Amino acid sequence: MKAAQILEHRKPLRIGEVPDPTPGPKDVILRVEACGVCRSDWHAWMGDWEWIGLSPQLPIIPGHEFGGVVEAVGKEVKNFRPGDRVTAPFHEGCSHCPNCLSGHSNRCDHLQIFGFSYDGGYAQYVRVPNGDFNLIRLPDEVDTLTAAAIGCRYMTGYHGVMRANVEPGNWLAVHGAGGVGLSAVQVGNAIGAQVIAVDVDDAKLAKAKEEGAVAVVNARKENVTEAIKEITQGGAHASIDALGIRETILNSVLCLRKGGRHVQIGLTTKEEGGMVGLPVDAITAMELEVVGSLGNPHSAYDGLLALIARGKLNPKSLVTREIALDDVSSVLDDMTNFKTFGFNVITEFK
Repeated sequence: MKAAQILEHRKPLRIGEVPDPTPGPKDVILRVEACGVCRSDWHAWMGDWEWIGLSPQLPIIPGHEFGGVVEAVGKEVKNFRPGDRVTAPFHEGCSHCPNCLSGHSNRCDHLQIFGFSYDGGYAQYVRVPNGDFNLIRLPDEVDTLTAAAIGCRYMTGYHGVMRANVEPGNWLAVHGAGGVGLSAVQVGNAIGAQVIAVDVDDAKLAKAKEEGAVAVVNARKENVTEAIKEITQGGAHASIDALGIRETILNSVLCLRKGGRHVQIGLTTKEEGGMVGLPVDAITAMELEVVGSLGNPHSAYDGLLALIARGKLNPKSLVTREIALDDVSSVLDDMTNFKTFGFNVITEFK
């Protein structure tokens, strides 16, 4: 099969033939029809995240946002057959640990990630371990391009908004209008929150307005926390950091009103190394909450897909470009310079 592989960090990916994956007894092989190029893939390509055990062994095929069709199944797979249209969360669950059993598969004690723990979806075929547990069947109304769009960034933004506990009419600030941030803007607007988007790029802020933001703040032109407190007359009820850099994390915490909730989605870069100082006195005095948010558990997919199928959410509106495998390296270069816009999705694999 044809695939794109990371052979060296920060070097162009190798595009060429590699052996087709074969299924173990519980595995499923997917023919990939669409796979997103995510900033998490960029982190893998950069060699980041060794501090949390997520710097992959090279060579590896990246890609964890995919939709496709079942090609082959292992002999113990019971719930899926060739021809089924499916996707999978980027985080593979074991199905038997306490977190998986309690509906929190995104916190699996043995969590593995496509394109980090093993080969991912920048290829014509991808192996999904433990397919009966990890595969998600797509409704007829949801095509595989949409499935790729929700594969990481959108479902992560969706779960982050759920973790924010916002109610209709509440103010929700979203820091970073990339893929996760725009997804959170769209979801927040759909549930009735008043969303403020923050970024340094006016084009991304304009897109955030298209997706439902009622106000935007350019962090290079305004003091973010002051602007949000003025817009909201006291601060946001909840705030999401979708980027993972020190500046946006602190802005997210400091823009809250008393009793507000900060949701951390973005993982940090090599510069922060996972460690960022927080204003503990303000957190204490204002009774702020700080929560983490990772992916989207299997148990929450039915609700997400139902909202998409009914037209209440539209992840495909965030797909700004369909590309070929040969284009991936240039997209990763653009990510280095924050030049990407919306979702770039691979739909040509030959």
